[in-house]
Amino acid sequence: MTHLQAGFIYTDTFQNYNFGEQHPFNQKRVELTYELLKDMKAVSDEQIITPRIATDSEIALVHDPKYIDAVKRASRNELKEEETIEFGIGTEDTPAFQDMHLAASQLVGGTLSAVDHVLNGSYNTVVNLGGGLHHGFRRKASGFCIYNDAAIAIQYIRKHYDYKVLYVDTDAHHGDGVQWIFYDDPNVCTLSIHETGRYLFPGTGNINERGHNDGYGTSFNVPIDAFTEDESFLDTYQKTLFNVAEHFIPDIIVTQNGADAHVLDPLSHLACTMKIYEEIPKLAQSVADTYCQGKWVALGGGGYDIWRVVPRAWSQLWAVANHGEPFKGNIPTSWIERFQQESPVTLPATWHDQENLYKPIPRKEEITEKNSILVQKLLQPILNDRNYMM
Repeated sequence: MTHLQAGFIYTDTFQNYNFGEQHPFNQKRVELTYELLKDMKAVSDEQIITPRIATDSEIALVHDPKYIDAVKRASRNELKEEETIEFGIGTEDTPAFQDMHLAASQLVGGTLSAVDHVLNGSYNTVVNLGGGLHHGFRRKASGFCIYNDAAIAIQYIRKHYDYKVLYVDTDAHHGDGVQWIFYDDPNVCTLSIHETGRYLFPGTGNINERGHNDGYGTSFNVPIDAFTEDESFLDTYQKTLFNVAEHFIPDIIVTQNGADAHVLDPLSHLACTMKIYEEIPKLAQSVADTYCQGKWVALGGGGYDIWRVVPRAWSQLWAVANHGEPFKGNIPTSWIERFQQESPVTLPATWHDQENLYKPIPRKEEITEKNSILVQKLLQPILNDRNYMM
């Protein structure tokens, strides 16, 4: 099919979602990606969409009004100490900061702006790298996530368009908040490929989490082994994504594109390289074209090596969404020169990683086999169902 140009949600004020200089979640990565794309001359001013601020009623599509009120009070430093645990705000993971309600509402508004532009036909795909905060719950902040923009957007799509939504999450951490919010909804299918919770927050996302009541069979989890490498990750992703999409037949795809499965990421234990970030969006694009007439909302997410990994990974997401192919060759020297003084590490000179980026994984064959068996086990029910229907 012919693609309309993609849209790119951006504003400098995404930086206002800020837990402090020592916190690993740093929205500087969105600015770095934007500047890299500008230096590549890969995004035009006409493609930039300024995000709106989500309304309280839109946020309440998912979040309890008492929780929204708690976030507002935390924004003014008025949250009582005993409420910290109840609402998950003011913790080490998700500390309170001034005007946090407004900053979080803008991230949600960015994702809702993306939905509106896709579903009114302005673009086939819109990318909001400021979004993808998948750990937020109805009444509780979690894992750096105050409001769950992905879940709010999905509920917004369900309410205003009645579309079946496939949510695909390739963050190294399980997309728990989105899964549990739609766990009993047969019209929302969640697929999360993540490092096993044996070693990693949030500790959920087991293969037997398949949905509840009417939603049973619409939740899919692939908890891959620590130290999984590119080939096994992509084989796992491709097989599960295409089979789940064929089983569910979505009207629109929403993807969360965390960039923390990379071997350099400090918060996970996977051993992937830039290769997966070239292929992940191409596979998502294929599903959107096959089932959804191209309708695809692509979000950011995790990613904590904000200098070497995230800008390249998210730029590749945009490259595929915008013109179908990832970037190759060298990173613009103008971008490297502009940010090298600020960076605590040497910035990469090329889009691809060097071949010797990490030491060989001694358990490679065992890890690959475990992941393959996991995929077979996960897909068996829908493959059996397909054979029965035939």
